[in-house]
Amino acid sequence: MNDRTLTPFIVAPGLSGGGAAGHAARDALRGAVVAIGNFDGVHRGHRAAIDTACARARALRRPAAVLTFEPHPRAFLKPQAPLFRLSEPSGKLRLLARTGLDGAIVLDFDAHLATLTAEAFVADILVGAFAVSGAVIGRNFLFGSNRTGTPDYLIAQGALRGFAVDIVPPFTLDGRMVSSGAIRTALEQGDLPTATAMLGAPWFVTGEVIHGDKRGRDLGYPTANIRLAPDCALRHGIYAVRIGIDGAWHAGVASFGRRPTFDNGAALLEIHLFDFAGDLYGRPLDIAFIGYIRDELKFDSIETLIAQMDRDSAEARAILDRQPEAVPLLAAPGEITAAI
Repeated sequence: MNDRTLTPFIVAPGLSGGGAAGHAARDALRGAVVAIGNFDGVHRGHRAAIDTACARARALRRPAAVLTFEPHPRAFLKPQAPLFRLSEPSGKLRLLARTGLDGAIVLDFDAHLATLTAEAFVADILVGAFAVSGAVIGRNFLFGSNRTGTPDYLIAQGALRGFAVDIVPPFTLDGRMVSSGAIRTALEQGDLPTATAMLGAPWFVTGEVIHGDKRGRDLGYPTANIRLAPDCALRHGIYAVRIGIDGAWHAGVASFGRRPTFDNGAALLEIHLFDFAGDLYGRPLDIAFIGYIRDELKFDSIETLIAQMDRDSAEARAILDRQPEAVPLLAAPGEITAAI
């Protein structure tokens, strides 16, 4: 970090809003070196750009931040095409807060921003609103209306307007480019090793425990139930998981799917925590997916189902024992000062 390390992690509104707190947050990050992008999942490619921004910020003795967008531009521009997000806004910020950054600038991706020219993006936002001392983007990043802002254009603008520009090459792993799209595909296929390797840590979701039909309790496997986002395309099946509760991680096994043995209803995440007792209704949980065990199946009898659940639990314990340190690196919500 640098001499202007800001604690806790600061989240600044992009151009307006947030009142006095918003102005203070923007002032704190004014002059920052910014890594620009969507950062969905905060994967290893994103972290390469973030590391570059942090290094440049240290050299310039400035804050390091990301400049990101909500909602995801694709969700705004193509609302008819559901986007399987790897990290919801709060989860993205919690991941970013553990990367060495001082803060995040979150721009509202709306009709105004969608039609802003590349020149206006540089002049009005990078220079006018935040007086950035540096900008970091990936080689494939395009910005401005009709995606006319190219890396070469940003380099020229930086030279003209007095801020440094770093272009980060694509990050590859075993010859394959790391991208949010590749990680989505891996999760859709139940390929957790690839998703975890590209992310640099297990993929996770956060959700509030809701009331279910209490069937798991009758089967000897009480569950905490969470309804995931409708666009979640994680492969239906049984997973070894770790569950974060108030900053502590607990072992468990989870089923994500439609419960074909019973009702074949809407997709639901059902989590059974090992060696845990307590009321979790209404509480937020972080669920980290460590290993894929099997596909969701329909059973002919309750006895057969319970026998399989016993085997699944034993396998989940074995998977978790083999990966004792596998958890996402997340900031607690209280460590983030949000002015949006």
